[in-house]
Amino acid sequence: MSDLIHAVILGIVQGLTEFLPVSSSAHLNVFPWIFGWANISDSFDVALHLGTLLAICAYFFKDWINLIKGGLKKVFKKEDSLDGKIFWYLVIATIPAGIVSLVLDKLSEILIGDNLNIEMGLIAIALIVLGIVLYIVDKRCESKIKYEEITLKQSIFIGISQALAAAFPGVSRSGITMTIARLLKIDRESAAKFSFLLATPIIAAAALVNITEFAFSLPFFMGILVSFLVGLFVIKFLMDYLKKGSFKIFAIYRIILGIIILGIIFIRL
Repeated sequence: MSDLIHAVILGIVQGLTEFLPVSSSAHLNVFPWIFGWANISDSFDVALHLGTLLAICAYFFKDWINLIKGGLKKVFKKEDSLDGKIFWYLVIATIPAGIVSLVLDKLSEILIGDNLNIEMGLIAIALIVLGIVLYIVDKRCESKIKYEEITLKQSIFIGISQALAAAFPGVSRSGITMTIARLLKIDRESAAKFSFLLATPIIAAAALVNITEFAFSLPFFMGILVSFLVGLFVIKFLMDYLKKGSFKIFAIYRIILGIIILGIIFIRL
């Protein structure tokens, strides 16, 4: 029963934090550490991400259908369209991101090792630093570029940046991609949408790589279901919120959480 409860809680945590720029990986590491649970396996981590991947696919279903159609028409019929352009931008931006991610992931394993306090400390620092950067960038950069106007060069910059999140928990895939997008003067709503679409192939690839390690059980499926439902709600919330709101509240939350983690580390020494 405890495994099922933990799966539901972690599914909620994943669904809440995957799309907000606060780092789902950090939360999935920190929660078991704080409450003394066993660390979740890499395969269950991917399973939770599979739930939020399904949420992206469901929310942006029509977008993905149009993107794929546009991409295929670009190749086979030489027809140019916005959807075709964005589709191939996403494909091209994902390739270097995947390569850089593999390199940084190995580097992260070497640097962190099995020292839990070092890992939590790095997560805290990443939360605080990117929180400060996100706040400054979002406040100072204008919103001049819409989703339709994103260029290939901008797509590649945003795509490569998400590799940092894959390698270092606490950075946040959505956090770093949205920060870079804002730095490039892309408006907040467009930054979020492009970030979500860009995350889709990376998360899908991780799920395929780990599919043979999945432990199919009730907690496994509950984790996926809960992260899917909560993630769907959070995407809707964030897309509506960013029409008028800023990233300030998320930046503040990151900084506060980072300070709390550092405080817990200090107390437990």
